[in-house]
Amino acid sequence: MEEIKLQPPNKVLLVDGMALLFRAFYASSYSGYIRKTSTGLPTNAVYGFIQYFFDAINNFNPTHVICCWDMGSRTFRTESYSEYKQNRLETPNELLPQFDIVKDVVAEMGVPNIGIIGFEADDCIGTLASSLQQQGEVLILTGDHDMLQLISEKINVVIMNKGRSNYTVYNLETLYTVKGLTPLQVIDLKAFMGDTSDNYPGVKGIGEKTALKLLNEFGSVEGCLECLEMLPASIKKKIEANLDMLHLSRDLATIRLNVPIECNLYESVWNPQHAAVLKKFEDLEMGSLVKSLGEVVNG
Repeated sequence: MEEIKLQPPNKVLLVDGMALLFRAFYASSYSGYIRKTSTGLPTNAVYGFIQYFFDAINNFNPTHVICCWDMGSRTFRTESYSEYKQNRLETPNELLPQFDIVKDVVAEMGVPNIGIIGFEADDCIGTLASSLQQQGEVLILTGDHDMLQLISEKINVVIMNKGRSNYTVYNLETLYTVKGLTPLQVIDLKAFMGDTSDNYPGVKGIGEKTALKLLNEFGSVEGCLECLEMLPASIKKKIEANLDMLHLSRDLATIRLNVPIECNLYESVWNPQHAAVLKKFEDLEMGSLVKSLGEVVNG
């Protein structure tokens, strides 16, 4: 009788490529040393990205992997609010050529690179997670706590902490235990307190402590607005004076789930071709990663 081989349940790893690449660049360049090839091509961010990437593969053993990217700084959010992310520093010159290099490496591993002009990587991840959760478990690998709004029964968010192999895996229970929030309240928290990293203010004068208190008591932005007369006079005045920015900040914080993406599970099966990836590593003079490659291909 022929042996029947059962397929493992789908486990899709959605990688926030921007988060990994920037983290890898700054983690390896703070001392002033930038890894380069013999021709002078900087590769420190690519090298660190691959280390983080392989570490996550070994830790979470996905059956499918997709990597998402920003496609330029102009998005629907900058159209809505011209100051959005305008506080960000210029991308270092040494990092600029590494965006294309890392995508080439990712592609050689058989992993789809997804990015849509006008949207952020977050929106691509949100759209894919929302769709693919119908077909299995979804893990989102990132350092961005905004992604916590995407958590569901089938979607977990893996936050990368400082150092390698140092993760916090958030599910619905963990999110509420650690932060006292539901996924939708993650959005409303940003609506009230804003986001200094993304450069939108929320309600001026309301910080995290007050925002959490409001959400704990009233549940949501709508619940709070319906009960304005019950609020302390100072809080009520701040919200009324910044009502438009409250709604705008909420919109800016909301990850879109309807980006026009075409990517199915078949295209994202994790099954890298060892020879092709090995040649890419050799071209980039990254021979020290060959052992790690063997672990993720054969392990």
